[in-house]
Amino acid sequence: MDLPFVVATLTRRGLLTPGRPIRVASQLGALRKWGWSLAGELRQAAARDPGRTAVIDEQGVGLTYQELLDRAERLARSMRAGLGVQSGDRVGVLCRNHHGLIEAVVAAMLLGADAVLVNTGLSAAQLATVAEEQSLRVLVHDAEFAERVLGLPADVQRVDERVHEELIAGALPGDQLKPPERDGRTIVLTSGTTGTPKGARRPTPHSFGPLVSIIDRIPLHARDLVMIAAPLFHTWGYAALQVAFALRATIVLHRRFDPAATVAALAAQPCDALFAVPVMLQRLLEVPPPTPRPPLKVVAVSGSALPGGLAPRFMDVYGDVLYNLYGSTEVSWASIAGPAELRAAPTTAGRPPHGTRLRILDDTGQPVPEGRVGRIFVGNEMLFEGYTSGDRRETHDGLLDTGDLGRVNADGLLFVDGRADDMIVSGGENVFPSEVEDLLTRLPQVREAAVIGVPDPEYGQRLAAFLGLHPGETLDPEAVREYVRHYLARFSVPRDVIFVKYLPRNATGKVLSRELRRYYG
Repeated sequence: MDLPFVVATLTRRGLLTPGRPIRVASQLGALRKWGWSLAGELRQAAARDPGRTAVIDEQGVGLTYQELLDRAERLARSMRAGLGVQSGDRVGVLCRNHHGLIEAVVAAMLLGADAVLVNTGLSAAQLATVAEEQSLRVLVHDAEFAERVLGLPADVQRVDERVHEELIAGALPGDQLKPPERDGRTIVLTSGTTGTPKGARRPTPHSFGPLVSIIDRIPLHARDLVMIAAPLFHTWGYAALQVAFALRATIVLHRRFDPAATVAALAAQPCDALFAVPVMLQRLLEVPPPTPRPPLKVVAVSGSALPGGLAPRFMDVYGDVLYNLYGSTEVSWASIAGPAELRAAPTTAGRPPHGTRLRILDDTGQPVPEGRVGRIFVGNEMLFEGYTSGDRRETHDGLLDTGDLGRVNADGLLFVDGRADDMIVSGGENVFPSEVEDLLTRLPQVREAAVIGVPDPEYGQRLAAFLGLHPGETLDPEAVREYVRHYLARFSVPRDVIFVKYLPRNATGKVLSRELRRYYG
């Protein structure tokens, strides 16, 4: 990434403002010694703004950057002395959104250990499988998961919230930490919507480049007040945490997302930005909005597709502050859509940010014509390093396969049609369930919709639509089919229309297709 662009962006976002020389020198020294990992970002923030509040929990606990760093360092020393954690080990973190998760991840990295971010929605059996496959030495977990961790392998040491605090309080003084010979990595588990989640090794940034790519398109600024509602164990929530540390922002966290509590917090705290996943926006629109409108400048979402019509409906209530980042655990980011783009084309994924390459390729690796659907390949500084199982993704000319299908229109806007393995063939025709979902969510009675392919003896596959309706609303299945028939081709009309109270979702808001397929045995 070219230096003038980096400097201009950092200046625009308030990161190159003058400061006390000794603190600026200490900040740069921290990055030089500890790198750009979460631990390095916390160190640089504590060096530059030690007294600034870093994290505010929903219980009202506020920790400054220096206090947060001190706690993470004490935890690291105790994990090394008392639990035997060494460079190259793996520390699992099964926590909701609070400062304890941050401390555990940073402590692991300070020792050169890998932090494995564990999805809070995993069952006991899935958790045991993850612990074994990831060779966890320690699992740091919230007290609420005490029963779920009982089935872990015997050699995995468990650290609940009480032990977490005891380790911090009992840290030996004077045992100074030095940069490890090996950088600790972050391992994020894939969503596991269709099976067992896989561990994806995330790279450590090596410069300002990744930060600049994001904040150039999403107008976040130094010392902003940022609420992170997206789960921190998810790629998007964790990315928000990294960005917030880099900006020396104050972070507001709630253990669980609750729309009414979030609205109340936005009213009580003058938050500049909110990081969320799309389903959270739907939930926020179901409760009375705060009055007056909160002074949000940015609402940044990622993690799943924006349902049709959600973007303009949300912006009609909260203002033109919505930014949609399309990416994945494997490619980090691919494109970003801003408010103007989402007003013009509510389902667009936007354009690639600076320094990102995006291509739409066919099955032979050749570019497809403008507007034609193909496989989405992406290249940037933060492509993942492979799965912990040793599996890798297909690449072409340094670009990584996202696993999604999409197209780019004449204006250069990307549209994602869905997962390649979600596309079905019905009677010889290719059908994209996401196109039908977007249409169905435009019905005023429909709260949420999911469309999947199911076996059909005549056509090979057919569409089944699962609809959650707003309270008090009703719909006739044939009316739903007629509505789709009016707008789309006959092969896109769902033969089955099933009404459910809620769609099954994982902890990051993605619909669990495997749960829907259980309706068919």
